[in-house]
Amino acid sequence: MDEYRSEISQSVIIGLEEKVAKDSYGKYLKKVTLRKVRGFTDRTVTFDFPVTALVGPNGGGKTTVLGSAALAYKSVLPRRFFAKSGKYDASMQDWSIEYEVIDKSVSPRGPISRAARFTTSKWSRDSVLDREVKTFGVDRTLPATERAQLKKAIGGKFAALKEVQLPPEVAEHVARILGKQIEGFQQLFLDEAGNVTLFSGRTHRDVQYSEFHFGAGEASVIRIVAGVETAMDGSLILIEEIENGLHPVATRRMVEYLIGVAKRKGCQVIFTTHSNDALAPLPSKAIWAAYNGEVLQGKLDVRALRTITGQIHAKLAIFVEDKFAELMVTTALRAHGGIEMDAVKIHGMGGADPAIKVNNQHNVDPTSSFPSVCILDGDQSHRVDVGERIFALPGYSSPEAHILGRVLERLDSLAAKLAMYLQLSLHQQERVKEVVRNRAVTNWDRHVIWEQIGADLDFTAGNIVASAFLTAWALEFPQEVNDLVDSLGDLLPRRE
Repeated sequence: MDEYRSEISQSVIIGLEEKVAKDSYGKYLKKVTLRKVRGFTDRTVTFDFPVTALVGPNGGGKTTVLGSAALAYKSVLPRRFFAKSGKYDASMQDWSIEYEVIDKSVSPRGPISRAARFTTSKWSRDSVLDREVKTFGVDRTLPATERAQLKKAIGGKFAALKEVQLPPEVAEHVARILGKQIEGFQQLFLDEAGNVTLFSGRTHRDVQYSEFHFGAGEASVIRIVAGVETAMDGSLILIEEIENGLHPVATRRMVEYLIGVAKRKGCQVIFTTHSNDALAPLPSKAIWAAYNGEVLQGKLDVRALRTITGQIHAKLAIFVEDKFAELMVTTALRAHGGIEMDAVKIHGMGGADPAIKVNNQHNVDPTSSFPSVCILDGDQSHRVDVGERIFALPGYSSPEAHILGRVLERLDSLAAKLAMYLQLSLHQQERVKEVVRNRAVTNWDRHVIWEQIGADLDFTAGNIVASAFLTAWALEFPQEVNDLVDSLGDLLPRRE
């Protein structure tokens, strides 16, 4: 179970989802359909949340989707993402991208359609729309000494044409992302047009230093935040490999900052990533995976992608709805015994639909070297299809509700063991019983029940509580464990 808790409230997430669903933005890219682009044919990506992550293996198509989105707007030159090199790029012929766009300055009543096509050796775009697009490429994390446009800043006699103090709001946001103060930082302008800039900072001893002595992550964060804060409201912001040069915590904070920007400035953000930390603050519908010519919406993390694309050795992949289902299936397999656990890879997909879809795709992929199954929550048992290798967890409700209910049935006899599993002393079993029964009555959302019980028991971590209840369930209800494991039959790899 992932104990990460975003600083973005659920109400903000829901509010932004609803704003997209109601077409409440003045300018917004709703959908991109890749009719024919590189390895994609007739694949659609919808932007159902104003901050969208594109995840996938190298060469999987993340940047293709990012670049395709950019071409909806005339401020982006096609060659920025899709340059043609003479006869060596003949495959670009007949590429085609379609868009569904909100632009209330053009059509106040609803979405409009646009397209970009590569024909007769050049791109053509029909009625390309006006919108500010800010692009932050991977070159932002190059050391300043390796950027050709900054060579003029090297040398003892260099002086910037203009020095501008970073605005307080930029310094504030950068400090939160990096976890350190950046007072006294400046943006140095190297050309009259203001297109080439360098940053400088100050040490705690008030000694000035230039970007030539910044860390790659520090420079990247300052550059992104400074650019975003000066962007017009409603802009489109594109970021390649958002995690480059950043600590995992800073990566999460950067994404949280961008969600805040979407709420505060009405901006839309699309970024590519290889990092699960960048996905952590986002809802499932904000994440799209690109791989093997396919796209899939859902909380498909980097570990799952490595399994799907055959980058790790396995004998069976199991796709479930979420992290708790992952833990429940793992607990059941271990309790049953005789399973080659190292050869089984279990992945939460952020919902039933993504779990079913990726399972189906995996099993029809001729390059797959091992099978997969999908195990849905009990409340999705009506979708079980053994022929399609779709199964269900025990019960007819959410797995959290089922496990809680089963333990409550035998709480008096289980209390001592449960206290031990919770890493508490045995004399606290009466307190455990009281807390569990009270929370079972007062809780409204079974998905957060473990965190609530943990908070009542001296702030025990939610993952410890979940594991304790699952262990108690597996030992007390072995028939449910056996039924679940046996339903998978010979698909499970057994120890010899």
